[in-house]
Amino acid sequence: MDYKKTTAARTTISRDIEELASKFDGNIYELIAILKQRTNQIGVEIKEELLAKLDEFATPSDTLEEVFENQEQTEISRFYERLPKPTLIAIQEILEDKVYTREQATDEEISLDQEITLEENDNNQDLANSQESADEKIEKSDDSK
Repeated sequence: MDYKKTTAARTTISRDIEELASKFDGNIYELIAILKQRTNQIGVEIKEELLAKLDEFATPSDTLEEVFENQEQTEISRFYERLPKPTLIAIQEILEDKVYTREQATDEEISLDQEITLEENDNNQDLANSQESADEKIEKSDDSK
């Protein structure tokens, strides 16, 4: 994405977090997780772009032209320093509905009550079986006396 043309503010602006979260069903934690992930993506893209431009100026030998190249490098670095921070760009993208999320599809959900009932039935069966075998052992020991 071309971050040079972004309309994001260059300085921090107070935002209504509930308004931003309303885009994600009012879930503030989901908003923060999405902002964090998108901010990291933007930061990595900007860093890669900057490093690619600065690598063009890499020369193995020192020459008089190096002073001129350093000026160009400085101008490029200053340009990237003036760009809005990745967080501000991510917030602007959310406000403009440019960010979307994909939720993982879940299979059939089993309620906890059903699970406990199944486990209790298994435990009750095991308990009944162990009680019967214990009673049989007691009867056998009484008969042998």
